Amino acid sequence: MPSLATPAVPPGAMSTTKQPEIDGDGVRLRPWRADDLEVVLAGYADPGVQRWHCRSMTPLEAEAWIASWRGRWSGESGAGFAIERAGAVVGQISLRRIDLAEGLAEVSYWVLPTARGAGVAGRALTALTGWSFGKLGLHRIEVAHSTANPASCAVAERAGFALEGTKRAEAKHADGWHDMHLHARLSTD
Repeated sequence: MPSLATPAVPPGAMSTTKQPEIDGDGVRLRPWRADDLEVVLAGYADPGVQRWHCRSMTPLEAEAWIASWRGRWSGESGAGFAIERAGAVVGQISLRRIDLAEGLAEVSYWVLPTARGAGVAGRALTALTGWSFGKLGLHRIEVAHSTANPASCAVAERAGFALEGTKRAEAKHADGWHDMHLHARLSTD
């Protein structure tokens, strides 16, 4: 059924271009590479990442996860980036769900324990947000996190994502259902 609204971002905005590298305030976001396998395994083996992202990975699963981002870019459904600081990968940030017609995306992120507390996630979120609004042309970006995760809340707020509300029992974690905060920024903010 055809939409009566013009798409916010035209189809092909991602698939006809190469996924970029994005620089911002001491961090570089770049597409995942096969040689990032050990970082992905370390991230998803970390209890802090597991608690909030609710998954672990075998080497084969990590290889598939890395490889999946190329298809998600070309399919215009997601964009995953390794976060580099001083040339070393220290985390991940992704537009995990993209709806170009609505100009909407949801972000997820994590950083390795050695990079926590240094503002890496916030600087990566700010860089990705700037690119998403300025180059890709998105209208709205959302961050959802467990209300029991104050660190993620602080990252979203420092990057200018207003807290819009709480989604009750929205996500199932290993310890049960969690209420989720919903933060968002608009391109007009």
